[in-house]
Amino acid sequence: MIKKTIFSLAFLASSAFAHSAVMSCFDNGDGTITCEGGFSDGSSSSGVAFIVEQNEKAVIETKMDDNGEVTFKKPSEDFVVILDAGEGHEVYIKSKEITQ
Repeated sequence: MIKKTIFSLAFLASSAFAHSAVMSCFDNGDGTITCEGGFSDGSSSSGVAFIVEQNEKAVIETKMDDNGEVTFKKPSEDFVVILDAGEGHEVYIKSKEITQ
């Protein structure tokens, strides 16, 4: 019985951390991009770091709003958006993958 309880507690502890960051972005058609983030377990990305990079340099650094969203002016050249929730929980999306 003790072994079963220890196994159950270990399983619960590992499943509590078993989630992935997710993000989708779309072109609003008005010169802005909106990105929505979250986690695979349904938890919010509110307050998570959000970065837009061009040529590997940050041009926008902010945080996801209370709804887990960010809207920003679309850069004129290629860029990458990054949801950075910590090591192992980053999402990268290239501008060419963002459509209306």
